[in-house]
Amino acid sequence: MPVMCSPGAANDEAASEIRSRSSASATRPAYARELFAPLGPPYDRYARLLSFGQDPRWRRFLVSRIPPSALRVLDVATGTGAVAIELAHAVPERTVVGIDQSPEMLAVARARAGERIELVDGRAEALPFADAEFDALTFTYLLRYVDDPAATMRELARVVRPGGTIAMLEFAVPRGVWRPLWELYVRFGLPLAGAAVSPGWREVGRFLGGSIREFHARVPLEALWHDAGIANVRSRRLSLGGGVVLWGTRG
Repeated sequence: MPVMCSPGAANDEAASEIRSRSSASATRPAYARELFAPLGPPYDRYARLLSFGQDPRWRRFLVSRIPPSALRVLDVATGTGAVAIELAHAVPERTVVGIDQSPEMLAVARARAGERIELVDGRAEALPFADAEFDALTFTYLLRYVDDPAATMRELARVVRPGGTIAMLEFAVPRGVWRPLWELYVRFGLPLAGAAVSPGWREVGRFLGGSIREFHARVPLEALWHDAGIANVRSRRLSLGGGVVLWGTRG
């Protein structure tokens, strides 16, 4: 007689299996696909709630780094299209291409994107575009989910014309007195809040703090950008250091 289990138990088993594959043989991009596939249409709403309303503000600041003269912009890891939509709204003459490896996220983006936004299924590590095809490029929460951040940065820079702007948004680890509060939130508060939303968000909550901490210990971001041929690299830490935006110019 087969053993029956509750939906909650089944979801726990699925989450454990995903974590196991991530820590063992699965690549970071494959894990990212599995992690975000179940989040679906409410992604932006819950991302806003779990970041205490900061995520949309960070995205707006990211978009503000792109000059109005950039009329063809690529948004990599576009997800549900939030940044691509902001980029298009910022300049009426601008066209935006959003690319993401998640069909589930792109389905949400297609339902809301306007006619000046083209959405493409693809990977940041192998962009299906010509050299110097874009005036500017943005990407959000990307480099933690690729196996080779240095090679990915070179590929991103390849498709931007010389003199074009590249800008990135990523989570950061706060410094000083704010670090213990951040640790408390990502270790306990975020997993509990995610669990209250859905099993998928519970998995994100469990994963996120360690992912951010490990990434910033492993990857020297500004050096990575310089090595990719990006000049005049600047950064701004946001919301007590919980987020960071980097931007620079393609050499």
